[in-house]
Amino acid sequence: MEKFELYILGCGSALPTTRHFPTSQVLNVRDKLYMIDCGEGAQLQFRKSRLKFSRLNHIFISHLHGDHCFGLWGLISTLNLLGRTAELHIYSPRGLEALLLPTLAFFNRQMTYRVLFHEFDTDRPALIYEDRSLTVTTIPLRHRIPCCGFLFAEKQGLNHIVREMVDFYKVPLFEMNRIKNGADYVTPEGEVVPNRLLTRPADPPRRYAYCSDTICLPGLAAQLRGVDLLFHEATFASDNLGRAKETYHTTAVQAAELARSAEVKKLLIGHFSARYEDESVLLEEAREIFPETLLASEMLCVQV
Repeated sequence: MEKFELYILGCGSALPTTRHFPTSQVLNVRDKLYMIDCGEGAQLQFRKSRLKFSRLNHIFISHLHGDHCFGLWGLISTLNLLGRTAELHIYSPRGLEALLLPTLAFFNRQMTYRVLFHEFDTDRPALIYEDRSLTVTTIPLRHRIPCCGFLFAEKQGLNHIVREMVDFYKVPLFEMNRIKNGADYVTPEGEVVPNRLLTRPADPPRRYAYCSDTICLPGLAAQLRGVDLLFHEATFASDNLGRAKETYHTTAVQAAELARSAEVKKLLIGHFSARYEDESVLLEEAREIFPETLLASEMLCVQV
Protein backbone atom coordinates (compact mmCIF):
# COMPACT_ATOMS: atom_id res chain seq x y z
CA MET A 1 0.00 0.00 0.00
CA GLU A 2 1.04 3.62 -0.57
CA LYS A 3 2.33 5.59 2.42
CA PHE A 4 -0.27 7.03 4.75
CA GLU A 5 1.44 7.58 8.07
CA LEU A 6 1.26 10.06 10.91
CA TYR A 7 4.27 11.52 12.76
CA ILE A 8 3.79 13.10 16.18
CA LEU A 9 6.14 16.08 16.59
CA GLY A 10 4.54 17.35 19.79
CA CYS A 11 1.59 16.31 21.95
CA GLY A 12 1.62 18.70 24.90
CA SER A 13 -0.83 21.49 25.66
CA ALA A 14 -0.30 25.18 26.38
CA LEU A 15 2.17 25.08 29.28
CA PRO A 16 5.65 23.91 28.16
CA THR A 17 7.23 20.93 29.90
CA THR A 18 10.55 19.12 29.60
CA ARG A 19 8.70 15.99 28.42
CA HIS A 20 6.51 17.27 25.62
CA PHE A 21 6.66 19.73 22.74
CA PRO A 22 3.52 21.72 21.92
CA THR A 23 1.10 20.28 19.41
CA SER A 24 2.32 19.50 15.90
CA GLN A 25 1.94 16.57 13.54
CA VAL A 26 2.95 15.62 10.02
CA LEU A 27 0.89 13.36 7.79
CA ASN A 28 2.83 11.60 5.04
CA VAL A 29 0.58 10.67 2.12
CA ARG A 30 2.50 9.06 -0.74
CA ASP A 31 5.61 11.07 0.22
CA LYS A 32 3.76 14.38 0.27
CA LEU A 33 3.93 15.97 3.72
CA TYR A 34 1.08 17.85 5.36
CA MET A 35 1.76 19.60 8.68
CA ILE A 36 -1.08 19.87 11.18
CA ASP A 37 -0.55 22.68 13.68
CA CYS A 38 2.90 24.09 14.28
CA GLY A 39 3.71 24.57 17.95
CA GLU A 40 6.98 26.00 19.19
CA GLY A 41 9.94 23.82 18.18
CA ALA A 42 8.07 21.99 15.42
CA GLN A 43 10.93 22.48 12.96
CA LEU A 44 13.40 20.81 15.35
CA GLN A 45 11.10 17.84 15.74
CA PHE A 46 10.64 17.76 11.98
CA ARG A 47 14.39 17.32 11.56
CA LYS A 48 14.55 14.66 14.27
CA SER A 49 11.91 12.71 12.36
CA ARG A 50 14.19 12.76 9.29
CA LEU A 51 11.44 14.27 7.20
CA LYS A 52 12.31 16.41 4.19
CA PHE A 53 11.41 20.11 4.20
CA SER A 54 11.22 20.02 0.40
CA ARG A 55 8.19 17.74 0.58
CA LEU A 56 6.24 20.05 2.90
CA ASN A 57 3.99 22.41 0.96
CA HIS A 58 0.82 22.60 3.06
CA ILE A 59 0.30 23.52 6.72
CA PHE A 60 -3.08 23.32 8.46
CA ILE A 61 -3.60 25.42 11.61
CA SER A 62 -6.60 24.47 13.75
CA HIS A 63 -6.80 27.74 15.72
CA LEU A 64 -4.74 30.74 16.73
CA HIS A 65 -3.66 29.82 20.24
CA GLY A 66 0.12 30.06 20.56
CA ASP A 67 0.76 26.43 21.38
CA HIS A 68 -0.62 25.57 17.94
CA CYS A 69 1.11 28.20 15.80
CA PHE A 70 4.16 29.75 17.53
CA GLY A 71 6.43 27.47 15.51
CA LEU A 72 5.42 29.02 12.19
CA TRP A 73 7.79 32.00 12.45
CA GLY A 74 10.86 29.84 12.92
CA LEU A 75 9.85 27.29 10.30
CA ILE A 76 9.15 29.92 7.66
CA SER A 77 12.47 31.65 8.39
CA THR A 78 14.40 28.39 8.18
CA LEU A 79 12.85 27.52 4.82
CA ASN A 80 13.92 30.96 3.62
CA LEU A 81 17.51 30.38 4.81
CA LEU A 82 17.50 27.10 2.91
CA GLY A 83 16.67 28.95 -0.30
CA ARG A 84 13.23 27.46 -0.78
CA THR A 85 11.50 28.49 -4.01
CA ALA A 86 8.26 26.46 -3.90
CA GLU A 87 5.16 28.17 -2.55
CA LEU A 88 4.06 27.35 1.01
CA HIS A 89 0.31 27.17 1.61
CA ILE A 90 -1.08 27.81 5.10
CA TYR A 91 -4.73 27.09 5.94
CA SER A 92 -6.21 28.62 9.09
CA PRO A 93 -9.12 30.51 10.62
CA ARG A 94 -9.23 34.22 9.84
CA GLY A 95 -6.46 36.37 11.35
CA LEU A 96 -3.23 34.47 10.80
CA GLU A 97 -2.15 36.41 7.72
CA ALA A 98 -2.48 39.75 9.52
CA LEU A 99 -0.53 38.30 12.44
CA LEU A 100 2.33 36.81 10.44
CA LEU A 101 2.98 39.25 7.61
CA PRO A 102 4.40 42.18 9.65
CA THR A 103 6.96 40.00 11.42
CA LEU A 104 7.84 38.14 8.23
CA ALA A 105 8.48 41.50 6.56
CA PHE A 106 10.77 42.50 9.43
CA PHE A 107 12.80 39.29 9.82
CA ASN A 108 12.71 38.03 6.21
CA ARG A 109 13.01 41.08 4.01
CA GLN A 110 14.20 39.04 1.05
CA MET A 111 11.94 36.03 0.87
CA THR A 112 13.00 33.37 -1.61
CA TYR A 113 9.47 31.94 -1.83
CA ARG A 114 5.82 32.93 -1.42
CA VAL A 115 3.66 32.15 1.61
CA LEU A 116 0.02 31.89 0.58
CA PHE A 117 -2.76 32.08 3.17
CA HIS A 118 -6.11 30.32 2.87
CA GLU A 119 -8.73 31.26 5.46
CA PHE A 120 -11.66 29.00 6.31
CA ASP A 121 -14.93 29.39 8.17
CA THR A 122 -15.07 27.45 11.44
CA ASP A 123 -18.87 27.24 11.61
CA ARG A 124 -19.47 24.46 9.06
CA PRO A 125 -17.54 21.64 7.38
CA ALA A 126 -15.82 22.76 4.18
CA LEU A 127 -13.51 21.23 1.61
CA ILE A 128 -10.34 23.33 1.88
CA TYR A 129 -7.81 21.27 -0.08
CA GLU A 130 -7.86 18.68 -2.83
CA ASP A 131 -5.31 17.02 -5.08
CA ARG A 132 -5.23 13.82 -7.13
CA SER A 133 -4.95 11.55 -4.09
CA LEU A 134 -6.39 13.44 -1.10
CA THR A 135 -9.11 15.76 0.19
CA VAL A 136 -9.02 17.81 3.40
CA THR A 137 -12.29 18.87 5.01
CA THR A 138 -12.68 20.99 8.14
CA ILE A 139 -14.32 19.60 11.29
CA PRO A 140 -15.98 22.44 13.25
CA LEU A 141 -14.95 22.31 16.91
CA ARG A 142 -15.94 24.36 19.95
CA HIS A 143 -13.11 26.05 21.81
CA ARG A 144 -12.56 29.46 23.39
CA ILE A 145 -11.73 30.92 19.98
CA PRO A 146 -12.70 29.82 16.43
CA CYS A 147 -11.30 26.33 15.89
CA CYS A 148 -11.53 23.45 13.42
CA GLY A 149 -10.18 19.96 13.14
CA PHE A 150 -9.35 18.32 9.83
CA LEU A 151 -10.45 15.18 8.01
CA PHE A 152 -7.83 13.83 5.58
CA ALA A 153 -9.49 11.42 3.16
CA GLU A 154 -7.60 9.38 0.60
CA LYS A 155 -9.28 9.10 -2.79
CA GLN A 156 -10.15 5.71 -4.22
CA GLY A 157 -7.15 4.44 -6.16
CA LEU A 158 -7.09 2.64 -9.50
CA ASN A 159 -7.28 -1.13 -9.79
CA HIS A 160 -4.01 -3.04 -9.55
CA ILE A 161 -2.74 -4.83 -12.66
CA VAL A 162 -2.24 -8.59 -12.33
CA ARG A 163 1.06 -8.87 -14.14
CA GLU A 164 0.81 -12.58 -14.93
CA MET A 165 -2.54 -12.13 -16.64
CA VAL A 166 -1.64 -9.11 -18.78
CA ASP A 167 1.48 -10.97 -19.86
CA PHE A 168 -0.58 -14.05 -20.67
CA TYR A 169 -2.98 -12.06 -22.87
CA LYS A 170 -0.14 -9.93 -24.27
CA VAL A 171 -1.88 -6.69 -23.36
CA PRO A 172 -0.01 -3.75 -24.96
CA LEU A 173 1.37 -1.05 -22.72
CA PHE A 174 -0.91 1.68 -24.10
CA GLU A 175 -3.97 -0.25 -22.82
CA MET A 176 -2.84 -0.29 -19.19
CA ASN A 177 -4.45 2.96 -18.06
CA ARG A 178 -7.81 1.95 -19.53
CA ILE A 179 -7.62 -1.38 -17.78
CA LYS A 180 -6.67 0.21 -14.45
CA ASN A 181 -9.80 2.35 -14.81
CA GLY A 182 -11.98 -0.73 -15.23
CA ALA A 183 -12.12 -1.35 -18.98
CA ASP A 184 -12.12 -4.84 -20.47
CA TYR A 185 -9.46 -5.78 -23.01
CA VAL A 186 -10.33 -6.81 -26.54
CA THR A 187 -7.66 -8.94 -28.20
CA PRO A 188 -6.71 -8.47 -31.88
CA GLU A 189 -8.81 -11.57 -32.57
CA GLY A 190 -11.88 -9.94 -31.02
CA GLU A 191 -11.93 -11.90 -27.75
CA VAL A 192 -13.15 -9.85 -24.78
CA VAL A 193 -11.05 -10.39 -21.65
CA PRO A 194 -13.04 -9.25 -18.57
CA ASN A 195 -11.35 -6.65 -16.42
CA ARG A 196 -11.75 -8.85 -13.34
CA LEU A 197 -9.23 -11.28 -14.83
CA LEU A 198 -6.64 -8.59 -15.45
CA THR A 199 -6.85 -6.60 -12.23
CA ARG A 200 -7.46 -6.86 -8.52
CA PRO A 201 -9.37 -4.20 -6.58
CA ALA A 202 -7.53 -1.13 -5.32
CA ASP A 203 -6.74 -0.90 -1.64
CA PRO A 204 -9.60 0.70 0.34
CA PRO A 205 -9.06 4.46 0.82
CA ARG A 206 -7.94 5.53 4.28
CA ARG A 207 -9.08 8.46 6.44
CA TYR A 208 -7.45 10.33 9.29
CA ALA A 209 -9.32 12.79 11.53
CA TYR A 210 -7.65 15.39 13.77
CA CYS A 211 -9.64 17.00 16.61
CA SER A 212 -7.85 19.43 18.94
CA ASP A 213 -8.82 21.61 20.88
CA THR A 214 -12.47 21.28 21.79
CA ILE A 215 -15.05 20.73 24.45
CA CYS A 216 -16.69 17.31 24.17
CA LEU A 217 -18.95 17.26 21.08
CA PRO A 218 -20.85 13.95 20.72
CA GLY A 219 -22.37 15.27 17.49
CA LEU A 220 -18.99 14.88 15.76
CA ALA A 221 -19.63 11.14 15.49
CA ALA A 222 -21.51 11.57 12.20
CA GLN A 223 -18.57 13.24 10.43
CA LEU A 224 -16.03 10.89 12.00
CA ARG A 225 -17.94 7.69 11.29
CA GLY A 226 -15.61 4.77 10.61
CA VAL A 227 -12.35 6.70 10.15
CA ASP A 228 -9.20 4.58 10.25
CA LEU A 229 -7.49 6.78 12.84
CA LEU A 230 -8.91 9.53 15.05
CA PHE A 231 -6.63 11.88 16.96
CA HIS A 232 -8.60 13.55 19.72
CA GLU A 233 -7.37 15.76 22.47
CA ALA A 234 -7.49 14.26 25.97
CA THR A 235 -6.15 17.12 28.01
CA PHE A 236 -7.54 15.90 31.34
CA ALA A 237 -8.45 12.77 33.26
CA SER A 238 -12.04 12.32 34.42
CA ASP A 239 -11.35 13.76 37.88
CA ASN A 240 -10.74 17.11 36.16
CA LEU A 241 -14.01 17.13 34.22
CA GLY A 242 -14.92 20.53 35.69
CA ARG A 243 -11.62 22.03 34.54
CA ALA A 244 -12.12 20.51 31.08
CA LYS A 245 -15.52 22.21 30.75
CA GLU A 246 -14.13 25.49 32.06
CA THR A 247 -11.29 25.57 29.52
CA TYR A 248 -13.25 24.01 26.63
CA HIS A 249 -11.21 20.82 26.57
CA THR A 250 -11.98 17.10 26.65
CA THR A 251 -11.21 14.26 29.03
CA ALA A 252 -9.77 10.91 27.97
CA VAL A 253 -13.08 9.24 28.84
CA GLN A 254 -15.03 11.65 26.63
CA ALA A 255 -12.61 11.13 23.73
CA ALA A 256 -13.02 7.36 24.05
CA GLU A 257 -16.80 7.62 24.19
CA LEU A 258 -16.77 9.63 20.97
CA ALA A 259 -14.47 7.08 19.30
CA ARG A 260 -16.81 4.27 20.31
CA SER A 261 -19.89 6.16 19.15
CA ALA A 262 -18.28 6.98 15.78
CA GLU A 263 -17.08 3.38 15.36
CA VAL A 264 -13.57 4.50 14.43
CA LYS A 265 -10.89 1.86 14.00
CA LYS A 266 -8.22 3.42 16.23
CA LEU A 267 -8.07 6.34 18.65
CA LEU A 268 -4.91 8.34 19.38
CA ILE A 269 -5.10 10.70 22.36
CA GLY A 270 -2.84 13.68 23.05
CA HIS A 271 -2.64 17.39 23.98
CA PHE A 272 -1.83 16.44 27.55
CA SER A 273 -2.04 18.89 30.44
CA ALA A 274 1.32 19.70 32.04
CA ARG A 275 -0.04 18.45 35.37
CA TYR A 276 0.47 14.83 34.33
CA GLU A 277 3.96 13.43 34.77
CA ASP A 278 2.65 10.05 33.65
CA GLU A 279 -0.12 10.00 31.05
CA SER A 280 -0.84 6.30 31.61
CA VAL A 281 -3.86 7.29 33.70
CA LEU A 282 -5.36 8.89 30.61
CA LEU A 283 -4.62 5.81 28.50
CA GLU A 284 -6.15 3.48 31.08
CA GLU A 285 -9.33 5.53 31.35
CA ALA A 286 -9.73 5.64 27.58
CA ARG A 287 -9.01 1.94 27.03
CA GLU A 288 -11.69 0.94 29.53
CA ILE A 289 -14.19 2.37 27.05
CA PHE A 290 -12.37 2.02 23.73
CA PRO A 291 -9.63 -0.64 23.83
CA GLU A 292 -8.09 0.38 20.48
CA THR A 293 -6.58 3.53 22.01
CA LEU A 294 -2.98 4.68 21.60
CA LEU A 295 -1.09 7.30 23.60
CA ALA A 296 0.62 10.03 21.60
CA SER A 297 4.32 10.64 22.19
CA GLU A 298 7.04 12.59 20.43
CA MET A 299 8.56 10.76 17.45
CA LEU A 300 5.73 8.23 17.37
CA CYS A 301 4.85 7.13 13.83
CA VAL A 302 1.42 5.56 13.30
CA GLN A 303 0.43 3.75 10.11
CA VAL A 304 -3.09 4.81 9.14
